[in-house]
Amino acid sequence: MTKTFAMTSTQQWIGAALRSRWLAFIGILVLSLMASSAFAHAVTAGDKGYIQEISGVNLLPFMYLGAKHMMTGYDHILFLFGVIFFLYRPSHIGIYVSLFALGHSTTMILGVYFNFGMNSYLIDAIIGLSIVYKALDNIGAFQRWLGFQPNTKMATLVFGLFHGFGLSTKILEYEISPTGLIPNLLAFNVGVEMGQLMALAVILIGMSYWRRTASFVRNAYTANVAMMSAGFVLVGLQLTGYFVA
Repeated sequence: MTKTFAMTSTQQWIGAALRSRWLAFIGILVLSLMASSAFAHAVTAGDKGYIQEISGVNLLPFMYLGAKHMMTGYDHILFLFGVIFFLYRPSHIGIYVSLFALGHSTTMILGVYFNFGMNSYLIDAIIGLSIVYKALDNIGAFQRWLGFQPNTKMATLVFGLFHGFGLSTKILEYEISPTGLIPNLLAFNVGVEMGQLMALAVILIGMSYWRRTASFVRNAYTANVAMMSAGFVLVGLQLTGYFVA
């Protein structure tokens, strides 16, 4: 009986390790493919050219650009996925998503208004680290390593501020006309929030189905390891771009 139990435990450990490596590989592959076509989800030439040609208040175009940026911003979506991974109550999800939105809205608007941008590679590397942080938090690494749990709400707000700097850096690349700047920025932010809500809806629908299956408990750890691996890949890609570009 003891021998059988030991063999079963070993087989389970091997299976978990293989699943972890397989999902990590998938995460790395997906991020690599994304990076090859839209490295750091930079501003497209068509969008930039259009924005440079218009002036004044243009609410709908900026709302569209905000939603497009969030929906194609895989780093923002990965962080959001990590934030809500173990959140079940709608009230809790609302609090954390609101903190994230407050953070990135504040630094996005202030960064553009005061013309304060950061190097896009470095800020995206920090955003990649936010994904790594959240994955480690989800698997309880800080409790084991540090002996205490960092404040998850504060961490979500702080990383939201960094994500906002990433947004402001991208907006500054548009070289927006100062005429109608504030209304256009607010419209862009509304678009970002709309895109975030659409991405969140897709994530929650997928998570609600997954949580009803036995595989969620078995693979929750593995999924966060894959997310952490994707975050590390993103950091590596951005730092490589910083030193090579």
